[in-house]
Amino acid sequence: MANRQMAQANANAPENHLRLSWHDTQMMATLSPQTVMDYFCRKSNPFYDHLCNNETIRMQRLGPEHLHNMIGLEYILLHVAEPILYVIRKQHRHNPSEATPIADYYIIGGTVYKAPDLANVINARILNTVVNLQSAFEEASSYARYHPNKGYTWDFSSNKVLSDKSKSDKKDANAVKDENSGTLFQKQRVDMLLAELLRKFPPPIPPMLQNLQQQPMAAGDEMTPGGINATDMNNATGPLDIKTEGVDMKPPPEKKSK
Repeated sequence: MANRQMAQANANAPENHLRLSWHDTQMMATLSPQTVMDYFCRKSNPFYDHLCNNETIRMQRLGPEHLHNMIGLEYILLHVAEPILYVIRKQHRHNPSEATPIADYYIIGGTVYKAPDLANVINARILNTVVNLQSAFEEASSYARYHPNKGYTWDFSSNKVLSDKSKSDKKDANAVKDENSGTLFQKQRVDMLLAELLRKFPPPIPPMLQNLQQQPMAAGDEMTPGGINATDMNNATGPLDIKTEGVDMKPPPEKKSK
């Protein structure tokens, strides 16, 4: 009993024209702006209402110009883009200068479709977005793992594509880090060259420190680890005048290959 009621309700429910399409193979090849209205007003077309004014003037063998003088439902040719696109509008005429649009239909390659309204377009876009977001959240939650010590982590080992991508990203990051820092051989080689240059070309001693080294040391004076009289350094006033203008700071000559 319940199944019969559901079947009867589905039969009485209005048919969704957005999922329908119609074409007539016999007249598809002869479509033109002059014949497209006759093509659309075929009795087998589910989009065509047989109680419209178009059917009335056809029965009376009148011209399409008489539609403006009638009141009620009618179909008009709204837009033409030969040879493939035709747009037909369904509207309710109130007087010769006023009509209310109801629906639009477009014919592409001889097949008739109903154009969706703005509400259907927005609903379809929102539904598609929600479905994609839901699937994305479900897939992301399947990779989440929880451990009492570590907390929540990601585990992409079950997905080979994501696992390979994460590994390649880590390798690329390590490669960039190694390129920027240099190899161990380069680091040691640079340190060795700097130590050799410092040994061959030691920095010059300022004249003030040379004078302190040459003065005789009295009893009770202390020597610094560098051989400088600590008493004289304590008695010295003002900063040490370190002059390096006359010091030759040129790099060592390069060795020519034989």
